[in-house]
Amino acid sequence: MITASHLTKTFTSADGTVVRALDDVTLEVGAGQIFGVLGQSGAGKSTLIRTLNLLERPDSGTVTVAGQELTALSKGELRVARRQIGMVFQHFNLLGSRTARGNVELALEVAGLSGSDRTRRAAEILDLVGLGGRADSYPAQLSGGQKQRVGIARALAARPSVLLSDEATSALDPETTASILDLVKGISAELGLTVLLITHEMDVVKRICNGVALIDDGRILEQGNLVDLVSTPGSRLARQLFPLGPLPDSDSDTVIDITFSGGSADRPVISQLSRKYGLDVSILGASIEHLGGRQAGRTRLELPGAASLHRQAIGELRSQGLLVEVVRGGAE
Repeated sequence: MITASHLTKTFTSADGTVVRALDDVTLEVGAGQIFGVLGQSGAGKSTLIRTLNLLERPDSGTVTVAGQELTALSKGELRVARRQIGMVFQHFNLLGSRTARGNVELALEVAGLSGSDRTRRAAEILDLVGLGGRADSYPAQLSGGQKQRVGIARALAARPSVLLSDEATSALDPETTASILDLVKGISAELGLTVLLITHEMDVVKRICNGVALIDDGRILEQGNLVDLVSTPGSRLARQLFPLGPLPDSDSDTVIDITFSGGSADRPVISQLSRKYGLDVSILGASIEHLGGRQAGRTRLELPGAASLHRQAIGELRSQGLLVEVVRGGAE
């Protein structure tokens, strides 16, 4: 549904320094997917999302949405193509002089709908986002969460196939953030909507995303199915999703990290390992989450005793389909 191929984008700062905001970015988002682009401030997230709808034109590379190569379109053709792309902003961007209904109808005016069609569609979409009773309220009369629901309704008014979210929950409190994310997830399922959201919040990714890309310094470091990435050796995303804390000061024992996903997450593998090999295993850290409807997590263990015994134990774990990384020691 969304394909970005080899995008580059540079800016020149006031002192003449050239900043490469996007550096050969390639991204693939499937139809109906909820895909998160995760990164810290300055990583290139906002430039990427603005490039995907051609608010920023890339220096090189192509963007294709719903089968149309946006980078090959004229200005007039691009205006029409953008009707397939809804956009939700961090700071709502609502007109204070218009009611909730009026803000939604604005998007429909731009799309060329008649007055009666605009009114009917605005009422329909405000009901969908849970604001049917606040259609005549002005933004100043709405909470932050309600304002963002109006923003989502406006983005969906023209029946797009793709929804882009630019840090849409970062200005909201945790409870409101959860309700907005659940709303987006439900709408995506109900309408068959493809959603790409950018965020610096790991909890956003964990709550609703089934695909993710990790971006830093304008480059995509990892991307793919969320659970698959967690199970990839050396994954930075796995370390961020499941932080396990520092290593102990002692360096006499082997320390391993085990990644669980899917059906392996609820098996008693640690107790079985301890019994089978007579190891007094120490659990140094553990984190378990539900990702994309599946349980996944990481556990850090300290194994005492001989390295030869550790190698047998690690082999046993790997034979069960678990990802095992030796963090310290010579057990490999």
